[in-house]
Amino acid sequence: MIEIIPAIDIIEGKCVRLSQGDYNSKKVYNENPVEVAKEFEAAGIRRLHLVDLDGAKAQHIVNQKILEQVVLQTSLTVDFGGGLKSDDDVRIAFDCGASMITGGSIAVKDEERFVRWLKYYGGERIILGADVRDEMLAVNGWTETTNIELLPFIGKFKRKGLTKVICTDIAKDGMLQGASVDLYRKILNQYPDLYLIASGGVSNIRDIEELEHAGVPAVIFGKAIYEGNIKLSDLKRFL
Repeated sequence: MIEIIPAIDIIEGKCVRLSQGDYNSKKVYNENPVEVAKEFEAAGIRRLHLVDLDGAKAQHIVNQKILEQVVLQTSLTVDFGGGLKSDDDVRIAFDCGASMITGGSIAVKDEERFVRWLKYYGGERIILGADVRDEMLAVNGWTETTNIELLPFIGKFKRKGLTKVICTDIAKDGMLQGASVDLYRKILNQYPDLYLIASGGVSNIRDIEELEHAGVPAVIFGKAIYEGNIKLSDLKRFL
C-alpha cells in the first residue's frame, strides 16, 4: 500500500502552494497550518511533509515554531525541510519535534556535511531531497540547475547509508498534470530497495493509483487536496 503524505508549505506562517517553485505564483490556502494538519489527522492520515519556504529562501530555518505547534497539537509524523544548511538548523528541527528532515541543496553544495548528518542521525531520519529538471539536480529553491545526474547522485549517498529519497520533478510540481511515473520506475529499477517518495504533479486519485501500481512506496501531494481535486475521504482506502 502506497504511503500517503500530504504537504504543507509555509510562507509567512501561512499554508501556501507554488507552481514550479515560483514564489510569484504563491496562493494562500489557509492562514493557520496547524488547522490544516489537524484536518489531515482527523481524516486518518499519519504522515506530513512540512516545508519551510521562507527558510528555503533565507538559507536557514525560519518556521520552526509552526513545526513545533504541529507536533505538539497532532500525532502526525512530520518530515521537515526547507533551508536546512547548518548543523544547528537540523538540531533545531529535531528539537522542535521533526521525526525526519529533508536535505536537498545541502547534499549538492556540502556533500561532506550531509553525509555527516546521515551517519550521525541515520538513514531513517535523514531524507535526500532530489529536485530534478530533465533528470538533472536543481538547487537553491530550483533557481539553479546543475550538471549532476540524478541516478548516480542517489547511488553515491546510498552507499553512505541513505534509505529515503523525495524526488520532485520540477516541471510537474504544482501543475496538476500527473506524476512522472516513468522517472520513478527508472529510479526503482536501479535501486529497488530505495524508499522512494514521489512528489509533484499529482492531480487526482488515479495518479496515486498509477504510482502505487508502479511500485512507488510513497507519494507527497498538496495542491490536489487544496484545490478540491482530491477529497480527504477519497484517501481512506490508502490509509
